[in-house]
Amino acid sequence: MVNKKPIVAILYDFDKTLCTKEMQEYNFIPSLDTDAPSFWKESKQLSTDKKMDSILSYMWLMIDKSNKKHKPVHRNNFVELGKSLRYFPGVEEWFDMIKQLCDDVGIEIEHYIISSGLKEIIEGSTIYDKFKEVYACEFYYDQNDVACWPKNVVNYTTKTQFIYRINKGILDISNDQALNEYTPEEERRVPFTNMIYIGDGYSDVPCMKLVKVNGGHSIAVYQKDKAVVNKLIGEGRVNFVCKTNYKEKSELSEIVKKIICKISLEEELRQKTLKSNRGVEKK
Repeated sequence: MVNKKPIVAILYDFDKTLCTKEMQEYNFIPSLDTDAPSFWKESKQLSTDKKMDSILSYMWLMIDKSNKKHKPVHRNNFVELGKSLRYFPGVEEWFDMIKQLCDDVGIEIEHYIISSGLKEIIEGSTIYDKFKEVYACEFYYDQNDVACWPKNVVNYTTKTQFIYRINKGILDISNDQALNEYTPEEERRVPFTNMIYIGDGYSDVPCMKLVKVNGGHSIAVYQKDKAVVNKLIGEGRVNFVCKTNYKEKSELSEIVKKIICKISLEEELRQKTLKSNRGVEKK
């Protein structure tokens, strides 16, 4: 019997992890004749005043401000915004580089996004097709394809459900029943030990901690200010801290490569152990 290749899943936040700032800040917020600090301040105030989920408040504000300017937002408008995203060094070459390594060491690689940003904008990005699944916020659109209501909301704590979906191989977010059914560890599609989570800060903490405590690897990335991520590693919430540089031979690249090689070696040893045990049983 041919052994299946082990699957390694790399899970990413998106804003300030792959792209250089919040995705709404590139073109959408400027189109409202306001600046990013003012928009996020208003969103935070709305959340506080109405005791509202902070992700819902920013999504509502996007629609409200657009409507007040008589610029209803169509789905295609959001997708088009994806073309304006700017990435950290090496991001666009990263996926092919990691795939080559995985091919070399006999690993199947999958990439996933778990983001509180907008899926529609990510769809328009140059890297969208690199991901097996993208879990992010989405709007519901009316018969004229105009955004009118949040359809899916991914906040800081609900992010963790998607890790379990990846773990069990139940990727359809409408399938809650199968997600909540008991699945023995050995039957789960992607073990936690084969997961790498990459995120930039406190919004990723529940995911980082979940992956780390279950034997996987969490990496906190930063642009300039290292204080937040240093606090995370000091509190034992992440395994590594790296600058957001995805180029070959960067610190982040070298750590991820070593994790993948480690997983490959552990799988090789596991297979040798199983083979040895079968030999003993036959005797």
